Formats: sequence, C-alpha cells, structure tokens
Amino acid sequence: MKIVDGQVIVCSPGRNFVTLKLSTEDGLYGLGDATLNGRELAVASYLKEHVVPLLIGRDARRIEDTWQYLYKGAYWRRGPVTMAAISAVDTALWDVNGKALDTPVYQLLGGASRESVMVYGHANGRTIDDTVKAASRFLEQGYQAVRAQCAVPGLDATYGVGHAGAHYDPTDKGRPTESQWSTERYLDFVPGLFEKMRAELGPVPHLLHDVHHRLTPIEAARLGKSLEPYHLFWMEDAVPAELQEGFRTIRQHTTTPLAVGEVFNSIWDCHLLIEEQLIDYIRCSVVHAGGISHLRKIAALGEVHHVRTGCHGATDLSPVCLAAALHFDLAVHNFGIQEYIPHTEETDRVFPHRYRFEAGALHPGDAPGLGVDVDEALAARHPYARAYLPVSRKLDGTVHSW
Repeated sequence: MKIVDGQVIVCSPGRNFVTLKLSTEDGLYGLGDATLNGRELAVASYLKEHVVPLLIGRDARRIEDTWQYLYKGAYWRRGPVTMAAISAVDTALWDVNGKALDTPVYQLLGGASRESVMVYGHANGRTIDDTVKAASRFLEQGYQAVRAQCAVPGLDATYGVGHAGAHYDPTDKGRPTESQWSTERYLDFVPGLFEKMRAELGPVPHLLHDVHHRLTPIEAARLGKSLEPYHLFWMEDAVPAELQEGFRTIRQHTTTPLAVGEVFNSIWDCHLLIEEQLIDYIRCSVVHAGGISHLRKIAALGEVHHVRTGCHGATDLSPVCLAAALHFDLAVHNFGIQEYIPHTEETDRVFPHRYRFEAGALHPGDAPGLGVDVDEALAARHPYARAYLPVSRKLDGTVHSW
C-alpha cells in the first residue's frame, strides 16, 4: 500500500485551515490537519517542499516508522511547524489504514473505552449575568461542562469573550489587534464570577476557566486558592509553561485542578509536569503534538501518573483534527474531557463528517478511518486570508502573554 501522491489544501471557510491528503496506489486516501493558527503557510510550505517528496513510495501501513523517519531523520527536531507537519502525516496514515481495514480508527487504537466523549462548551459574556445566562443555555442543550470567561471591567478586551453572543474567534484579518491587560483587575474580578456561577447554576455542572498563560506562579497560586470554594473542574494555562518547574509553586498552594498543554509540541514539553504530578489534565492536541501516535505516548505517561487528557479543540483546528481527537478520546483509558466549539456551517460543508453531538457528548461515528472528508472544489472557493492572533500589553505598554 504505497503512497503515490500528497496534496496540501489551504482554505479559509471562516478560519484558515491546512489539510494534507495522502493517496495510495490502492485508490485510498487519508486526511490530516496541519493548521498552525497565524503561521499556516509555514507548515504548508514545510509539507510541500520537504515532507511530501519523502513520502512518495513509502508503505502507508508503516505509521510508527514514518513518524520516526520524519522526526529523527530531519535532525532538527520539534517546534510547532515541524510537529504540525508530522501530525498531519501521522493522522492521514491512521485514516488510510482504517479505510484499508474497513474499520474506524478508534478500533485500531484498542477499541472504545467508553460510550461517548464528554465535551465542554464556551460560555462568555460582557457581564457576569451575561456569562451565567450563556452557561445556562449550554446546560439546557445537555452539556455537563462549561468553560466560563467574562469581560474584566476596565479593560478594552478580554480573552475568551465574543461579540454579541457569538462564538469567540480571536483572529484578525490583516495585522493583529493589541489589547490591554491588568493582572490586578483580573485577580480581583474572577472569584466573583464563579461565586455567582455556583449560586445560580448549583453544584452539579462542571465549571472550567482559562487563564491563558497570563500569570506568574505565585499569582496563579493565589487565583487557584481563591477559586477552591467553587470546585472548578480545572484552571487552564495558569502560567506560560515553558518553565515546567513553575507549576511546583502553584501546586504547593492550591487544590484547584490544573490543566495545560495546548501549545506543547511533544512529550518533552510536559514530561516533568506529568512525572511530578504537577498537573491534573494534559491538553495537547492531535495537530500540534505529533499526531495520534505521539499523543498516545503522552497519554500513556499521564496514565501512570494519574494525569488525564483534555485535548485542545477550538475552531482554529479543522474537523479533521476534531475527528482524530474523538477517536483518541474514545479509546484512551485516562480520558478526561474534550474541548468543543462547533464549526461554522461553511466549515462543516467543506469538511463533511460523521461525528455527532448528543446530550453533552460527542461520538466519532463508525465510518472507516476518521469519518471526515474534504470537498476540494468547495475548499477552492474559500481562499487563504492572512490572519493573526491578538497581542496583549500591560497598562504601561509592555508586551504580555496573550
């Protein structure tokens, strides 16, 4: 089952996506997501110019060998561009092999460990009352878990807060926007948000919150301690995690569960966090952390150390990535939760899929492979449009983590 062709499809049905399509001599093809938000064309070029030529003639069944060939064979390892490209190849090969064996990918991963995959929605608002109402709407739809974000008074923009009730999309066409940040105002405001959330919604729903890398370890420790009465499911990305040891300080001061990992590229970015049990959930995504093959290794390390998975799943990742994540989620034993923001209708038309949502959970479906496709003709009607994520600055003008 040799690979005979590799196409890189770049399109923008609302958001920019990079998709790899690998075809075999048997007439089968598999898809992989290679999207790197704000740097999409770097990955597309890496695939076209450097990776696809190496794949022609290789046996599509040799998934692990191909992964190591692209990782160790390049000498220059890791990094978001390289790992997104490897992820796309790996995911496409799992898709091909599922189709060749006429079975869904989760069956190749050992079969289902659960009936469906619990997901969380994104509730946000300009005021606390607005956020509570948004969360209530998710609960009415059957969600068991909701992430809550709210505009911080006195700041011109706040991460996670959309416009006019729309799903949050941070990207900007053209040059990135710049927004203000005040740690002091944020730390004073957030505990009141969750006090109201629990008072209105009760003790049962799972509540989550994303700090988005904005705090120092001791500031994150303060926030986690102040949120303990509201028993959050997790506090996400409390600090920039390049310094894995920083989580030791947070862990010493709070029992609020900690989640991190959406920007990680490999097991080497999180092994200390997992081995020292400094986090409770690892949030690496299929597209950014080496594909299904490498994500399984991260999950296996997590299982030994009581760390569960919670894959990143925002709409900067295509339905190809979401489908792959759901197969992984359904099979892996130490699954925790899956982030889920529905894609736009135009995105779903470009990427028709078999996964389905019901009662706060998703199931990848039982179609062979990943159960997702790409309409190339329709994709061509949505050309790439350069877009960037925002830049954040402190009130004194210093660039800060967005």
